[in-house]
Amino acid sequence: MEDHGMSRITESGPVAAVLRRVGPVLAGLLTTVVLSVATDAFMHSSGIFPPLGQPMHAALFLLALAYRSAFGVLGGFLTGRLARHRPMRHVAVLGSIGVVLSTLGAIATWDAGPEFGPKWYPVAVVLTAFPTTWWGGLLGARRR
Repeated sequence: MEDHGMSRITESGPVAAVLRRVGPVLAGLLTTVVLSVATDAFMHSSGIFPPLGQPMHAALFLLALAYRSAFGVLGGFLTGRLARHRPMRHVAVLGSIGVVLSTLGAIATWDAGPEFGPKWYPVAVVLTAFPTTWWGGLLGARRR
C-alpha cells in the first residue's frame, strides 16, 4: 500500500520539525500548568486552602510556592528529556515563558485584594520560575 509521502511528512517533514521544536516546550508547559491548577483545586476542595475568593494565611502561600516550584522543576525535566537537540535551549524557552506568564499574573493580581495573597508571593513566583525550570532541565538533559 502506498503512503503517498505521508511518512515523510510525519517523520522528517515540516510538521515533524515543528513538533520536535515546540513539542518538548509545550509538554513542559502543560505539565507545569495542569499540575499547578489541579493541585490548587484539590487544596481548595479538601479544605487545606480556604474557598476561592477568601483570604489565605501567608504560610499557605509558602506551601503553594513550594509545590509550584516542584512542578516547575518537573516541567523543565520533561522538556530537557524530550528535546532531541539543544535541550537547554528548549528549557530556556520554557523558563522564559514561565517568567512572562508569572509576571502577567503578578500584574493582574497586584492590587486585587487580600485573597490574592501578600505581595511577596507573586514576586517569589516570578523569581523562581526560571531557576526551577532550569534546574529540572539540567536533570532531564543529563539523563538522556
